[in-house]
Amino acid sequence: MKKKKSQRGAPGASAHTPGFPSREELLEAFSAQSRPMRVDGLLRVLGLARRAKGDLEAALTTLAEQGRLLRLRGGLWARPEALKHITGRFSSLRDGGGFVTPMRPVAEGENNRDSQLEFTGARDVYIPAALTGEAWHQDIVRVALSPGASRGPSPEGRIVEVVERGLKEIPAHAAHRTGHTLFCRPADARLSVNFSVELAAGETPPEPGTLVLLAPVQRLASDLWTARIVGDYGREDDVAVQEELVKLNHEVPRDFPAGVLAEAQHLPSGPTPEDMHDREDVRALPLVTIDGADARDFDDAVEVEDRPGGGWLLRVAIADVSHYVRPRGNGSTGALDAEALSRGNSWYFPKSVEPMLPEALSNGLCSLRPDEDRLAMLAEIPFSPQGKPGKPRFAQVVMRSAARLTYDQVKACMLDNDAAALAALRQNPRGEEVISMLQRAFALYAALRDARRQRGSLDFDLPEADSRLDEAGRVVWIGHRQRHDAHRLIEEFMIAANEAVARHLRDVGMPFLYRVHPLPDPERLESLFDTLAGVGMEDLPPRPDAAAMQGILARVQGTDQEFLVNRLCLRAMPQARYQPFNEGHFGLASQAYCHFTSPIRRYADLLTHRALKTALGIGVGALPAGQKLLRISDQINRRERAAMACEREMDRRMGCLALLPRVGEHFKGMVAGVTDFGIFVELADMPVEGMIRIDDLGDDWYDFAPRTMSLVGQRSGVMWRMGQSLEVALAEVNLGRLEIRLMPLELPKAAQGNWRGRGKTSRKPAHKGGAKPGRTSRPGGSRSGWKITSPGDESSKSGGKGGAKGKARRSEGGAKRGPKAGGQGKGGSGGSGARGRSAGNGSKKRGR
Repeated sequence: MKKKKSQRGAPGASAHTPGFPSREELLEAFSAQSRPMRVDGLLRVLGLARRAKGDLEAALTTLAEQGRLLRLRGGLWARPEALKHITGRFSSLRDGGGFVTPMRPVAEGENNRDSQLEFTGARDVYIPAALTGEAWHQDIVRVALSPGASRGPSPEGRIVEVVERGLKEIPAHAAHRTGHTLFCRPADARLSVNFSVELAAGETPPEPGTLVLLAPVQRLASDLWTARIVGDYGREDDVAVQEELVKLNHEVPRDFPAGVLAEAQHLPSGPTPEDMHDREDVRALPLVTIDGADARDFDDAVEVEDRPGGGWLLRVAIADVSHYVRPRGNGSTGALDAEALSRGNSWYFPKSVEPMLPEALSNGLCSLRPDEDRLAMLAEIPFSPQGKPGKPRFAQVVMRSAARLTYDQVKACMLDNDAAALAALRQNPRGEEVISMLQRAFALYAALRDARRQRGSLDFDLPEADSRLDEAGRVVWIGHRQRHDAHRLIEEFMIAANEAVARHLRDVGMPFLYRVHPLPDPERLESLFDTLAGVGMEDLPPRPDAAAMQGILARVQGTDQEFLVNRLCLRAMPQARYQPFNEGHFGLASQAYCHFTSPIRRYADLLTHRALKTALGIGVGALPAGQKLLRISDQINRRERAAMACEREMDRRMGCLALLPRVGEHFKGMVAGVTDFGIFVELADMPVEGMIRIDDLGDDWYDFAPRTMSLVGQRSGVMWRMGQSLEVALAEVNLGRLEIRLMPLELPKAAQGNWRGRGKTSRKPAHKGGAKPGRTSRPGGSRSGWKITSPGDESSKSGGKGGAKGKARRSEGGAKRGPKAGGQGKGGSGGSGARGRSAGNGSKKRGR
């Protein structure tokens, strides 16, 4: 019998044509293949003629719109269940895309909070803007990984499901009202959604621009939801309001769970006789704390003695937090420990702090307050007159701080010889003893500082931001916190203690977390030296290495170039991190380093204390090791990075608040970064960075040279490069986008004649087909942007102003590696963990 000819592929075939596969048959075909397919491959599988390709594509598109198929890159189609899926938290970028950090279910008893997921440590997944679905920033989402697709080292995927909304309440600006409907837009620019609020009859609506707290209710359209007002933040210029926004943006932990508070309440208010049993009694020693004036959690105290044969004996006493915060088991619920690990560290803000431990411990039981008995771990380290360490000794002790000193108080007494400050200190019953001890401490500090520099340690002595607020919570002043040798003395002593503990734990084979700072990438160092040459540094060493970098930092110390060169060098550094295996600490030139000195505010230090006690034969239970220790390091690294991002955003918000009432004023500044879309300017008298858009640079076309980080006008020869001083006018402050726009009031000197030899200058584009003057365009077609973050982080669109021309063209010479050291790469941190920013420490304590 003759077979009937198939109707599939006949002209005009469609999903409704007899013989054309139904949607269910199409899905079955994908299931049978169990892999993504292109349309041509599916035609072969289904036995369809090529003339049916258009109809097949239409049917596949319909299935994709229904969520039953996925359209992948490269023309591939797949069923969602055929792809590998991960669950994680979505972090949105300003361009609409973002990254998903993979998470896994939490084992029973590992978490005090409602969340049943924890981060896995796996590589983040990049989500292009078109593939984010209905996800918002901080949502828990399910992601289908795209086969073979990646963005740099990150795999790529698409969000297929919102598992849980991360933001139950969203801060928003009241925009405008239509009848009884109030429209609001989120305060966080990363949320590309708007809200409508139905106002009750007679209800007074918030004033336009007021910050309110919304609870989303129902989706009306892709970018519009209904919501209800659940709170009122108040004035946007209140620092407390800005703190709340930052805490929400970065998921800063707030209230402690009930189980954590219950465990804390069962602890004594001070050490009991049982606690002090079998501990050395060092209460007679003149141990003192030296902190910022606003510090409340005192976790370290120091004392120095002269050694009979020359040199010194340094004693560093650290709050024994591990005596009270214990892992689960042996009578402990483990709630305090689990919460401390979840938080990772304390989080500091201008007006508040979210501590790692409840206040009863952080400011009370564990804090080394003056004239109160406290439990501590003691490190005794002998030093030669040249600052070389001898064999250390460690012990559990009970101590009593002889004085609570501040950095400025120590400076006034010991560096300025201020009579009034000395007289005030002598009012302390042990004042003379403390003054004598501080004299020895500064002698030891000088020896340690010189010894550390001789071994090749790097000092990135960058100033920290400081501010003053009025009674209403408004910023009235922002500037640089002054650092001096009283700060550096404590940093030096903390580094010495951290190194001594790390060497000891390494030598006895204890599992613990090192604080490592890997060697910089050679290409980044080479690019750094190119940039330094471009900003005018001469006689650079021929070989870019650590010794050369140390010499450069020493050369610029105390000069106008110090801030710029310090920051460029710091950006060339990799970020320090915690890990269970040793790689040394490049920034400190240390062969073994850890964090031991701040267990009240860092979980890593708490782990170090437990390892040290185990090495001393003091039972603390089983130490984490292997994969468990690796997971812990991933968690606290992640929380440290989040705290640093939180600090940076708060600093940007403080800068915007300080400048909001000063639009139109003129400021001195320095070019801190140059890109192909504009120039970043650091203001001279405050830690604030704004941007001059390339549109605002004048009536010229500009060539961008990545190697020298400069822009040069093709007609005028005007060169803009890093390190130049200039005067600018404040044109605009956008607090919602954290953006500061500046206008130049003067032009720098013309380019030197030999500049063009560094790179091939691009030819001037013809107006017919390319971008015209007055438009800002960049290689790759990306949009122009400006904000006050680090150079290279573009955000918003910017149009031309007036009829000013501005366009950057990238010079070809050195384009591959140039941006890395010029401020467009990821910032690095040496992360000593000693207070302040010695060796690029990224963490900050109130007043430290």
